[in-house]
Amino acid sequence: MIRSLFFLVLIFSTFNSFSQDSKFNVELSYPLPIDNNFIGDNYNGIIDVGFKFRFAELNIVNIGGSLNAGYFKNSKSKIAQTIGVNLYAIQPRIFAELNIDNISKLHPSVGLGYSIFLFKAEPNNILIGNKTLDESGLNLNLGLAYDVTDAVIIQVQYDFVKINVDDNIPDVKYNTNINILKVGLGYRF
Repeated sequence: MIRSLFFLVLIFSTFNSFSQDSKFNVELSYPLPIDNNFIGDNYNGIIDVGFKFRFAELNIVNIGGSLNAGYFKNSKSKIAQTIGVNLYAIQPRIFAELNIDNISKLHPSVGLGYSIFLFKAEPNNILIGNKTLDESGLNLNLGLAYDVTDAVIIQVQYDFVKINVDDNIPDVKYNTNINILKVGLGYRF
């Protein structure tokens, strides 16, 4: 038992010694839909998991790719409904992260990508059946990460998504503009 514990501490210490120069992040955040839109009015954020990989290190900018997956629960549980709807968000993107010597613990970033929102109906009535709908659109991400330690970061991100709507859905801000604020922790490998 003591050997196993010693081995885990040794591995953890090894990860920490290289983490400042690492290329890989794992992040866990709380997604909060904001603004007056159909996501913000009907869903509560539950969890968002993200992965980042930096594949190019330029002078003060790191370029990389990221993938986030989020889960939102229908917030209309107080109203009698025959269908409960869960929302799953998938967000791949390319990002640029600043590394400035004078503020080495702060890392502002900007990302551009695509968001896919999968709406999964879970009926209370067996006659309705399971249904999945999806909406998607371009995603702009702004973020700020702060290094608590060499390996642990705290972060805030903002996602703006412009949804493409069908012909039968009105093309208004309420149906097309999604705003999500994410607050969370990350770990560098």
